[in-house]
Amino acid sequence: MIYISTKIEKILEQGDQAVVMLRIPGQMAELMSRRRCTEVQLAVEDGRLISPVQRRKGYATLRDISNYTGYTVEAAKEIMKVEHMLRTGGNELLSLRDCTMTEAREFINTLMEYALKEGLVLTESGLMRTDDIDTYLIQCIRYRRCCICGRPAEIHHVDAIGMGRDRRRVDDSRNEVAALCRLHHTIAHQKGWQQFMDLYRVYGIERFRIKGGKEAVTDEQEDSCGGDQKAADNT
Repeated sequence: MIYISTKIEKILEQGDQAVVMLRIPGQMAELMSRRRCTEVQLAVEDGRLISPVQRRKGYATLRDISNYTGYTVEAAKEIMKVEHMLRTGGNELLSLRDCTMTEAREFINTLMEYALKEGLVLTESGLMRTDDIDTYLIQCIRYRRCCICGRPAEIHHVDAIGMGRDRRRVDDSRNEVAALCRLHHTIAHQKGWQQFMDLYRVYGIERFRIKGGKEAVTDEQEDSCGGDQKAADNT
């Protein structure tokens, strides 16, 4: 799911219902048109506190970070709170006791980004840990980590440019890609992308939505996992 923060332009009451007019970026509108979206989910920030599921995901990931860094879980939590504050531009530390569901979701995004950036393979799939699948899939592409298992990844081109065409001269900004390790990349080709999506509940991300991280790489790098993947295959 893609989360968009925007302002309400107008509310037109029609009996016991209402029409809500929102202003969204043009690229997002084009994306919705391409995917033939007919329904959207509107979430109103109502101050609901962090859910038990979010708390479990957060602490499970903190335990993995603790094992990776050697810090205690509590120490790792405090360090990641500071990391989160810097990442989001906040001016106070988050409290996992009474933060809102939205704040908890963003904190989990921070934890997941740290794990992916550091190459930390979690004790379960990141798909089970994330509370924001769209952001997670983008982060996996940025840091070249398989969205299924967390191992070093290569880029799977959901929308192929076509054999013989020069990628440097083709606008592929709206083509979809995904980060998959060699094993899951092979499975994606064997099963076909639609079946792969249905099996793992993932989807491709348009290239124009990927910024930062390791996004700016050559085509040769996109088609190879590199030495890091080979090392992982030997373990």
